[in-house]
Amino acid sequence: MLSFLAKRLLATLPVLLVVAIAVFMIVRLTPGDPAAVIGGNSATSEDLDRIREQLGLTRPLWTQFLLWGEGVLRGDLGFSFFLNKPVLTLIAQRMEPTLSLAGGTLLLVVAIALPLGTLAAWRMGGWLDKTVMAFSVAGFSVPVFVVGYLLIYVLALKLQWFPVQGYRRLAGGVGPWLQQLVLPCLTLAVTYVALLARVTRAAVSEALTEDYIRTARAKGITELQVLKHHALRNAAVPVVTVIGVSAALLLGGVVVTETVFAIPGLGQLTVDAVLNRDFPVLQGVVLFFALLYVLVNLLVDLSYLFLDPRIRY
Repeated sequence: MLSFLAKRLLATLPVLLVVAIAVFMIVRLTPGDPAAVIGGNSATSEDLDRIREQLGLTRPLWTQFLLWGEGVLRGDLGFSFFLNKPVLTLIAQRMEPTLSLAGGTLLLVVAIALPLGTLAAWRMGGWLDKTVMAFSVAGFSVPVFVVGYLLIYVLALKLQWFPVQGYRRLAGGVGPWLQQLVLPCLTLAVTYVALLARVTRAAVSEALTEDYIRTARAKGITELQVLKHHALRNAAVPVVTVIGVSAALLLGGVVVTETVFAIPGLGQLTVDAVLNRDFPVLQGVVLFFALLYVLVNLLVDLSYLFLDPRIRY
């Protein structure tokens, strides 16, 4: 296992290098001038040239990349052009809302989708199965922002159960923190519940046709134990794979939800960086998301060792 870990960790280095080069070139070659954003409408051409010189944008691209890459190796992602703060500080300040939103959504998805998918496979062709499949199709079809505005209208404005927008930090109390997360977590969960429920249904239904299921039933084991200890356990590999992919996508896909609910997380920070042409912040956030994505996939690969003892690395 240690050799597998070492190989996978080394394999992340070229991935992160490619991501760093790609995001650096994309943000530099797209239209827009950070100096114009900082200088404002009243800035003269001399003012803009001076700002570009101060930001280091007049240097060749390869020089800018090498200087930024050297800083990354030292753990320094640079300073924000617009906010004049270290990028690492900005990421640390915005990390809690994003991780809370992604983690809460993932827990909600697993708690809802696994039972739904398992019961749909158990009663395949019945009304529950058809209902789960209909919900899955609807969950894939409706955009996230539509779900968000609908939940805001019903649960926040009409019923007044939850706040409309904003975020309360965990240090301010668990109750306000959870209350503020319910609506955005429900909004994000719809699509991923649909995905995980379909995958769970397919994997469990296939497992229920195996010989060991018939043997377990012939021994008099209850149907709940058959589903829990035999069918779902043997269908765990594809299910855990989808959970891992969902976790990685949630970390990088919270932009729309954070914008709708005015959550000051990494997604909102990314949007602000794009609008302000804040190159260091955008590069740092994308690199941070890429690292999280790689680590999540590494954890999924490690989980296979415990889910299926036949798998060896």
